[in-house]
Amino acid sequence: MTSAGTAVSRAEPGPAISLGAALATATAELAAAGVEGARRDARLLLADAAGLEPAAVVAWPERPLAGPARATFESHVRRRAAHEPVSRILGRREFWSLSFALSPATLDPRPDSETLVEALLAEVGDRQRPLRLLDLGTGSGCLLLALLSELPAAWGLGIDRAPAAAAAARRNAAALGLGDRAAFLAGDWAAALDGRFDLIVSNPPYIARDELAGLDPEVARHDPPAALDGGPDGLDAYRALAAALPRLLRPGGVAALEIGSGQAASAGAVLTAGGLPAPRLLSDLAGRPRGLLFHASSAGTPL
Repeated sequence: MTSAGTAVSRAEPGPAISLGAALATATAELAAAGVEGARRDARLLLADAAGLEPAAVVAWPERPLAGPARATFESHVRRRAAHEPVSRILGRREFWSLSFALSPATLDPRPDSETLVEALLAEVGDRQRPLRLLDLGTGSGCLLLALLSELPAAWGLGIDRAPAAAAAARRNAAALGLGDRAAFLAGDWAAALDGRFDLIVSNPPYIARDELAGLDPEVARHDPPAALDGGPDGLDAYRALAAALPRLLRPGGVAALEIGSGQAASAGAVLTAGGLPAPRLLSDLAGRPRGLLFHASSAGTPL
């Protein structure tokens, strides 16, 4: 895939090459472009183009790659060399061992956000109870749908300001067989909501506006700005949550909110000033502060 070869391949795919040769060439090209995990990414892109599982790409190195499959693979590699995330190229991301389709309106789910799912599930004593769940800023629906996949009698509502994001989450729910237990609405988060919920989860925008330009290009160029921009100090979304959560979280309920780097104290102060109790800090697998867990009044029925 030299520059000359690339120019030809855009017009017409070249002759067949083996999967092994395609993998080796793409790995070298991605490494030269400064892509970390070049071989891993090349294998995933090749598997998608060839219609195979990633393990089969390595197991069958002599299998030919030709025609539209080769053209698709070369296009994938060009995009990855330009530092477009693999998940955006493939249009999907695995989260909580579930596959989520992405759209330009949805944040690309990160594995670290699974910390919120784990923390909330640990609070549920009886997973067969018909709990009510709320996801504010739902995006692809990954947090809500991951929770519903573990709580078979629960029902959940996801809200996002972007209609296209709510539509993407609705499609993901249907694809995962959870559409009958989840609803997704476009709106200004909790402004028009009535009723109370047992579990509330949110991964809100929390990047301070003057820090957006310094984000990794794979984030800044491909995640929707509205899902990143937390206002001048990164705390605007937490102020909105502080105003809404005390009336939406039922007594005995639990809320888990993701936070950005260095925000544990500032976000916690905003939320407790709004009437929430002092939170428990949640750390991700790397030991970094990742979220805040709030317990409503213990006067309600335990989860």
